[in-house]
Amino acid sequence: MNLKRQLPAMIMVCGMLVAVEDKAFAQNANPLLSDYKTPFGVPDFEKIKPEHFMPAFEEGMKLQQQRIAAITMQRSVPTFENTISALEGSGEALGKVSTVFFNLTSANTNAEIEKISQQIAPKLSQHSDDIYLNAELFKRVKTVYDNRSKAKLTPEQTRLLEKTYKAFVRSGANLDLAKQTKMREINKELSVLTVKFGQNLLKETNGFELIIDNKEDLAGLPESAIAAAAQSAKGAGKEGKWRFTLHNPSVMPFLQYADNRQLRKKMYNAYINRCNNNNELDNKEVLSKIVSLRADKASLLGYSDHASYVLEETMAKSPDKAYELLNGLWQSALPVAKREASEMQSLMNRTNPGQQLEAWDWSYYADKVRKDKYNFNAEEMRPYFKLENVREGIFEVTRRLYGLSFTEIKDIPKYHQDVIAYEVKEVNGRHVGVFYMDFFPRASKRSGAWMTSYRKQAIKDGKMISPVVSIVCNFSQPTTDKPALLTADEVETFFHEFGHALHGLLSNVKFESLSGTSVPRDFVELPSQIMENWAFEPEVLGFYAKHYQTGELIPTALVEKMKKASKFNQGFATVEYLAASLLDMGYHTTPAGKQINTTAFEKEQMDKIGLIGQIAPRYRSTYFQHIFSGGYSAGYYSYIWSEVLDSDAFAAFKETGNLFDPKTAASFRKNVLEKGGTEDPMTLYKSFRGAEPNVKYLLEKRGLDKAL
Repeated sequence: MNLKRQLPAMIMVCGMLVAVEDKAFAQNANPLLSDYKTPFGVPDFEKIKPEHFMPAFEEGMKLQQQRIAAITMQRSVPTFENTISALEGSGEALGKVSTVFFNLTSANTNAEIEKISQQIAPKLSQHSDDIYLNAELFKRVKTVYDNRSKAKLTPEQTRLLEKTYKAFVRSGANLDLAKQTKMREINKELSVLTVKFGQNLLKETNGFELIIDNKEDLAGLPESAIAAAAQSAKGAGKEGKWRFTLHNPSVMPFLQYADNRQLRKKMYNAYINRCNNNNELDNKEVLSKIVSLRADKASLLGYSDHASYVLEETMAKSPDKAYELLNGLWQSALPVAKREASEMQSLMNRTNPGQQLEAWDWSYYADKVRKDKYNFNAEEMRPYFKLENVREGIFEVTRRLYGLSFTEIKDIPKYHQDVIAYEVKEVNGRHVGVFYMDFFPRASKRSGAWMTSYRKQAIKDGKMISPVVSIVCNFSQPTTDKPALLTADEVETFFHEFGHALHGLLSNVKFESLSGTSVPRDFVELPSQIMENWAFEPEVLGFYAKHYQTGELIPTALVEKMKKASKFNQGFATVEYLAASLLDMGYHTTPAGKQINTTAFEKEQMDKIGLIGQIAPRYRSTYFQHIFSGGYSAGYYSYIWSEVLDSDAFAAFKETGNLFDPKTAASFRKNVLEKGGTEDPMTLYKSFRGAEPNVKYLLEKRGLDKAL
């Protein structure tokens, strides 16, 4: 931001002060406090060390405070440019260090970074409160907002103004001093607790291992899982044994294939009891405090509960609307899950008389029924899903839809040796952005898969700032004699995260805070989930599903078996997801003042909806990272809400008879991917589709339509 140009001469001294500070910022030896002299201006990961972060955070906060002081000291009438736009650009330096640091805390952390996380969290909370509870700053923002009808603002400027004003109000700017003080205390405590929740989970996940030294205990496991376990054991200094962990590529195949029921039970219980073991990593009290503090904060702001506060700014608008969708789908899904359980119990009665189906049996017997009913073994797919081939297939889908090309960049800084980088270009050769991919599990990376940004697209001083985005996954690793061969679920996850990446890469807006994925939680999953729909279309499989040894295209008969079996176990998949979503809503519709016993509360919520004992919520409370440290509080329902959107949106392509229909793809890009948060999400969707989405496509896709 150039304050010399934006502020009047009477406060030019402040403008000069900021300019001087910025010059020092650019010349500082700290790599986070200087311009990146790297290809495409990506972070200089190879020079950034843990000791650089705290000084950079302190300097970034200091610079933003100076810029805000310059805004509030003006005597000129508040305008969009001298107040809203100036505020938008005030945190550039802080944003630079924050993006690198918080991405590393998830993707490549260490003890030093974790310590800094605990130290910086309350400082950043205070810094944020100092901005949003700044009475003079809010006065200027409110003046611009109150006079918005008289200003000649573009739609994007209007959207930013509304978002900025609401951010102040929702942060407590209208509260009296006593309540603001209380708000600061709550925010500070929450900042520490949410960090602690995530750190506990990472340590607990990394802390468990199942070592097998009797080969007979490996019965039923596919060769791929056995080889991966042998390699894991070797890496842990236990060569000649087999090591299984709670990371998904290890635990999920074990639960699906291992014949040893007692070991399945041990793995399952270790997985679902993470951070629920009454030790120093236990999260029950942590999350109970988080829930209570969130409810207190919502009450201070005049809301009945945290969910009402959160959902006000989403497509759902209210907890009632979210519950309406979740409960409606629950009524369709639960009977299907019960029928699936009955089928599996019947198989158990024939093979193991007297045994009752338990939660640790579900994946195992679901696989047996799938094989028996559809003659389909998911492991048969894996040789055709070589990671590199899947990647090229996704590139081809993206090329056909949006005309993008991906060229690997070898000589570019990376935060870990496993990371690969690509330059993304338009069909005409125009640079779009830089795209990082990080595929495999490691102790320094949290579980799951996600997309993130190191630099968001924006337009500054008339110049396009290109995005730098990344997807981070935990896929099956290559072994000593085989490349990385993905499961069908991992292929779908790859397509999903790639969709998020496209949302960031193809953004075409002016203001960074409205860029790319800066949209409501229940809209952000549309670009990711619609990409999943292409993954297993026969035409798309032809791009990438080739045997890793022979190059043979996946047999049509196998694809047909997969298609027929695809709706099996959807009752389970839908119920475990909905159970987690309803648990999230249960926690966050709890009013202020009500104390929660985590164990009792979870049981009460699941009993209330009639969840059967053989199914647990996809995320139990103590490891529900999405809602307690991942930004999805009162928002986990978003995935199914967005699936209503994506199922309807993909139908638009199918209706043309062309999966890559240029007109439909161009409309989706223009009205959804490029727009970021510049307009109301439903307005954007209707601009693309011409109508609101129809839930029938979701029910058909999941095979739940017949349950109605």
